[in-house]
Amino acid sequence: MHDVIVIGAGLAGLRCAGLLAAHGLDVVVLEAADAVGGRQRTDIVDGFRLDRGFQVLNPAYPALRRSVDLDALALGSFPVGVRVRTRDGMAELRHPLRHPLSIGASLSSGLVSGRDAVALARWAAPALVRPLSRLARNDVSMREGWDAAGLRGPLRTAVLEPFLAGVLAERRGETSNAFARLLVRYFALGRPGLPAQGIAAVPEQLAAHARAAGADIRLGAGAERISAHGDGIRVDLTDGDSVRAARVVVAVGPGDVAGLTGLPLPVTNGLQTWWFAAAEPPTRSALLTVDGRDSRGPVVNTVVMTHTVPSYAPAGRHLIAATCLLPRDGEPAEENEVRRHLGEIWDADISAWEVLRRDDIEDALPAQPAPLGAPRSPRYAERMYVVGDHRDTASIQGAIASGERAARAILADSGSSRIDAPISL
Repeated sequence: MHDVIVIGAGLAGLRCAGLLAAHGLDVVVLEAADAVGGRQRTDIVDGFRLDRGFQVLNPAYPALRRSVDLDALALGSFPVGVRVRTRDGMAELRHPLRHPLSIGASLSSGLVSGRDAVALARWAAPALVRPLSRLARNDVSMREGWDAAGLRGPLRTAVLEPFLAGVLAERRGETSNAFARLLVRYFALGRPGLPAQGIAAVPEQLAAHARAAGADIRLGAGAERISAHGDGIRVDLTDGDSVRAARVVVAVGPGDVAGLTGLPLPVTNGLQTWWFAAAEPPTRSALLTVDGRDSRGPVVNTVVMTHTVPSYAPAGRHLIAATCLLPRDGEPAEENEVRRHLGEIWDADISAWEVLRRDDIEDALPAQPAPLGAPRSPRYAERMYVVGDHRDTASIQGAIASGERAARAILADSGSSRIDAPISL
């Protein structure tokens, strides 16, 4: 009998397994898919690297920095800013501290007034000096937080709202104000980007660490049922086999957690990403581009991936990503709508672009409404633990931190030595 079974080889499960194995526990990881990663997967399609949906990795995440060798990922970094399609053309807004020479262009764009700049600073500044627990006191929705700060002009409606719609997977401003501030802090401190080999390089590195520590990772091993068995836990697999251990960690995605635990299905937001191949890029800019006009189509952001990570495409080709919201109560965007809107955003003829794939990710991100609660305890039942970003914050940071929190709890419950590394945000 093993010490611990971890069901799911996503970021949370792999981080938990690696820490437990490093502390001498006998750990087996059961993963139903043919590769590790969960929602962080990368596929090769016609020579292009396609992540499962548009992904961004922020090296400012504390949990990421303590669990992954960032240098080994060979990150390509997106420029810190945003490109905005307006009724008068295209405007670029860049991080004012990192690109001070861009301040004049930002002010002359018509998107940033002095009043809005002060209001944005008033809203964002507390996140730079206060921990999340303090930001979450008397939490309201992001929409209400902006109203209270006096942020009402085009910087909000044409820049922040469309930009954060793609980050939060919702455009009504219902996300926790504290959580939105936290993300802005990470954007201010880090330079988000992507590994040269795709987002899958992150879970692959975590898996390598776990295996080196002694964890057994079994692919194609789907868990069907969890039950008490004597003084331990039995996990029945879909192939009829079973595995036993003293404890079990459920580290599956939000859509599967209810079936194994009986917990309520986590509320999630969906995203749809279109991947296009082109011989010529529509721009030389690597900035993420949004539509700041009043009449918007389905695309919430689009970017030429190969300007940041050239390895995502074969030589001489370019990869363009376009992301839309995926509503649960409506129809997903169709190709003709997406092409029409992209043509307007880029002001280019994109008829020759080839669709490589469309990713509909229904459970892209757990919803993070106000008020923001504290991270949930990983302890769910006797000898059973539940981890994932739906138990923490809706981010790679939240997923990894959740795995760390469960490892700490298991080591404490089993009488093993404790983990010294901090696990709080």
